[in-house]
Amino acid sequence: MSRLTGKVAIITGAASGMGLSALQLFVAEGARVVATDISAEALRQAVDEVTANGGEAIARTHDVSSIEDWNRVVDDVLAEWGTIDILINNAGIALPKGILDAELEDWNKVMAINATGPWLGMKSVIPTMQAAGHGSIVNVSSIAGIIGGGAGDGGGAAYSASKGAVRSLTKHAAQWFAKDSIRVNSVHPGPIDTGLTRGYGFTKESLANPGTVPLPPHAGEASDVAYGLLYLASDEAKFITGTELVIDGGFISQ
Repeated sequence: MSRLTGKVAIITGAASGMGLSALQLFVAEGARVVATDISAEALRQAVDEVTANGGEAIARTHDVSSIEDWNRVVDDVLAEWGTIDILINNAGIALPKGILDAELEDWNKVMAINATGPWLGMKSVIPTMQAAGHGSIVNVSSIAGIIGGGAGDGGGAAYSASKGAVRSLTKHAAQWFAKDSIRVNSVHPGPIDTGLTRGYGFTKESLANPGTVPLPPHAGEASDVAYGLLYLASDEAKFITGTELVIDGGFISQ
């Protein structure tokens, strides 16, 4: 396959879940990928697997809330491959605590990773894309950035707020950098069976509820989101920016 041949991509949160699926798919489609994650050992294993199968990828341990880490990752990418065509801001955490239950420390941690992380990623990568005259950024938000409550945000106030911030920040960036031929879009997963949803206490069985998700098989898989990321990252989406791609089996259509 060759939908991303010649492209260099950074994918954050690539050691598991949707980020891992995106890593595997992007490499299969011809991209050279810098995979980053805070979980160094799991990330190394993921990258070793794709490179053993002939893909091009490198691993970098990365705290997305750290500007120093972002600068290091970008410097490493440019030293290795000379350009950055795609940024997938996927790294995120969940904390199922409401407004009254969460402490300030909880709020700040979720916002630092889920909202500040994508901002720092764009801040670090956009100058390289501007110099190249093109680029595609996809920020992973959530249906929690569109609706609130229930399975939408797992009861997490900071999670919901952070994903709403990513949604709005994406539109801001799309407007400001369209003149540079940099596209910025957001993806909004719904009930997807990943480590993040399991952290909320959901199982695949509890997610697979036909009463809340109209489209069988009712619970999405990480690959469903990865294919959405692939489309928005690729040149097939060359006339799309500032949009929201909801991948939720019809959850929020009700």
